[in-house]
Amino acid sequence: MPTSSASPSEGTEAMNTLGDVGEFGLIKRVTADREQPPTTLLGPGDDSAVVAAPDGRVVACTDVLVEGVHFRLDWSAPDQVGRKAAAANLADIAAMGAVPTALLVGLACPRDTPVETLEGLAAGLWAEAASAGAGVVGGDVASGPAIVLSVTALGSLQGRVPVTRAGAQPGDVVALCGRIGWAAAGLDVLHRGFRSPGAVVNAHRVPEPPYAAGPQAAQAGATSMIDVSDGLLADLAHVAEASGVTIEVSTAALVVPPRLAEVASALGVDPLGWLLTGGEDHALVATFPPGAVPEDWTVIGGAAAGDAVVLVDGAVRDGAAGWDHFAT
Repeated sequence: MPTSSASPSEGTEAMNTLGDVGEFGLIKRVTADREQPPTTLLGPGDDSAVVAAPDGRVVACTDVLVEGVHFRLDWSAPDQVGRKAAAANLADIAAMGAVPTALLVGLACPRDTPVETLEGLAAGLWAEAASAGAGVVGGDVASGPAIVLSVTALGSLQGRVPVTRAGAQPGDVVALCGRIGWAAAGLDVLHRGFRSPGAVVNAHRVPEPPYAAGPQAAQAGATSMIDVSDGLLADLAHVAEASGVTIEVSTAALVVPPRLAEVASALGVDPLGWLLTGGEDHALVATFPPGAVPEDWTVIGGAAAGDAVVLVDGAVRDGAAGWDHFAT
């Protein structure tokens, strides 16, 4: 949230909207008495925050969530939206092989937004940041026609070389850590007007990225890595293009969980589509030299010399590979 420390006006009447409490009243509410990790040297309350960067480098990324596009408050509680916004960025830090250290949050919303909603968003942001060992160190608030959350995450490589999308080599294996397909299944359920099963719907509301697996992969010698935000095939295509290799995925290695199989049967869809093209689970997928895959990672394919394409069981899969905001 914003870094200014001005105090809200003191009042005795109930203040229920952002217009009632004002910008600085909101800031005080969402930053007071929050714990910070040791990497936060100076948190909210000044012109800028100060975050430790022991090896002289900072990994940084930004993501934007827009009400009506990335979330709906009739589908998700405010704290779930906050957690989702944080997770989308923290997973990107982990995908570089780094450890998250801090979040900066930009918020735009109508002045009649209930303060309870904004406190919920903030609670989710703080909770997800803490789960990854990071703090919320500053940001900004502005008025706008809808709720928009812009989150910037910072991270530390702890002396390691960053793992980019560009290092995959022919002969590497492709491995996955974390769940895929669950968020897409949950979104399909919500679009059909249902709110259960809860485990599937909640996967859309709050992803569960394997944050620790990013640094683990880097230490194990991962040659490339990316988080699955837009879909497994879409994100592996970025690796294929950046590395100049063919990525091959074996569907035999992708196990459809029984719960997803049940939901797919009820909806009349092929669950494999969720696994291959569903986004927002923020699992990590990486390439490794043979024999270097860490525990808890599952080999799902390999990299080979050839055109920068992704093959599924030896062929290019028809249809969209994942989410594209500007696709027609």
